[in-house]
Amino acid sequence: MVTLDALQEELYRQANLEYVCDRAINLYNTPTRQGLVTQADKGQHLHVLDIEKDRSAIRIRICKDDYLGWIDAAHTRDLILIETPYRAPVLTRLEIQQRSPQVIAFARAAMSVDNKYLWGGATAPNYDCSGLVQAAFLSAGISLPRDSYQQKDFVEKVSQAELQSGDLIFFGTPKRTSHVGIYLGDGQYIHSSGKDQGRNGIGLDSITDLSDPISAGYHQLLRCFGRVTSSYQPKGATG
Repeated sequence: MVTLDALQEELYRQANLEYVCDRAINLYNTPTRQGLVTQADKGQHLHVLDIEKDRSAIRIRICKDDYLGWIDAAHTRDLILIETPYRAPVLTRLEIQQRSPQVIAFARAAMSVDNKYLWGGATAPNYDCSGLVQAAFLSAGISLPRDSYQQKDFVEKVSQAELQSGDLIFFGTPKRTSHVGIYLGDGQYIHSSGKDQGRNGIGLDSITDLSDPISAGYHQLLRCFGRVTSSYQPKGATG
């Protein structure tokens, strides 16, 4: 087990220092690294928030989406201190609409390589549903919150009749959104789906042709539709 030495700990405890990942890093729900919650890809900015008492883990916030999690102290070698802070993209509604083809192209390219569904997956090749959506939009310079329920609250609600390619489709229960896909047009959407729904990875389904059992199963969980009209602006949460 790799732990921080006293000099490293002092450096990481200094306020307002920002780092860039030199490689993809897993973030976990607990300091004992249990439960993958998301991944920070190479080049992403982060802040250090806390250090586990035994110095084996560090709590961080990903700058682009305010997501919190614990990383193994071994990843200190993968963090590069920088002076230029993260600046979230600011885009107009029209600029975002014009980038929809890039978003869809990314998702289709991700589907074309060998992949599987990974809970907490946010880097290639294995994504969870909201991780794929977030990565696809980020490839076009558009920032979104991390989880599907957060994405649902962030977008502008639209009706099924108003759907355009690049819009988001949300699924779940009446109480909580738990799944999301990207609308492609002609009733089709692309999403990363788990084994519990009959697939293990990225695929295409339909909200109009329910002859396929996977499409039919998801249709029973259909909640609402949304359109991305702005790029997420971090709040700098330290929770």
